[in-house]
Amino acid sequence: MNRFSAWALEGIPEVSPGDDLVELVAAATASGADGAGLPSWELQDGDILVVTSKIVSKAEGRIVAAADREAAITAETVRLVASREHPGGVTRIVENRLGIVAAAAGVDASNTADGTVLLLPVDPDASARALAVGLRTLTGARVGVILSDTLGRPWREGQTDVAIGAAGVHVFDDLRGQTDAAGKPLLVTMPCVADELAAATDLVKGKATGCPVALVRGLGRLVGELDLPGAASIVRPPERDMFRLGSDEARAEGVEAGYASGYTDGYADGFAEADAEDA
Repeated sequence: MNRFSAWALEGIPEVSPGDDLVELVAAATASGADGAGLPSWELQDGDILVVTSKIVSKAEGRIVAAADREAAITAETVRLVASREHPGGVTRIVENRLGIVAAAAGVDASNTADGTVLLLPVDPDASARALAVGLRTLTGARVGVILSDTLGRPWREGQTDVAIGAAGVHVFDDLRGQTDAAGKPLLVTMPCVADELAAATDLVKGKATGCPVALVRGLGRLVGELDLPGAASIVRPPERDMFRLGSDEARAEGVEAGYASGYTDGYADGFAEADAEDA
């Protein structure tokens, strides 16, 4: 049967700057359940650990004082994608320095002390790789690591977790070139399994349970070498992005480009007069 198991690891304490996440995660897996029908938490070859990026940010000291969260968002922003005013302020969808398009550039004010915000890790793939190397060395188990964060989606309400960092695990299940059950060729089918696992394990980690790490077992076929492409490879290149701007921003850019190419106010007035005469 095609099946896998996922459960949250208990016993990981509140993380502070400088904490060794390898030791904390390894200790949690070593002390896990192994009875009453529950699987052993001791790491095995082919296991995948999905780690909430927030604890990585804390361990790496990515905590900054921010009386004004908007200033922190601006500092992390590379490009504004869309913005909308609402009674509580302004929501900005931006591309951050990692290439991720998200609300508030991934700057998080939850589960951190008042007056501070959490920034995403400097290099999530490198952080995932350090965890994978450390856990493989310490436990001897060939494991993969995914770092997850919560994002909204265009055209859909609500949020889901996605992969922002990965190491030792295939982020895509590339089926292109194979055939489906009816014998038809698969031309574009490439499920992003890293995102699927991030979303699935959020169901067991939760948002307020104090369990920031989940262990996935049964998908060893996805675990590989440490030099596999990381989650940065999931970000779509700009030249292939069909929805690069919000509707208002795209219209404003088009108007600006039109004027820059010679459509001046004078021309606009002339066209308006011609339209009036035709009417």
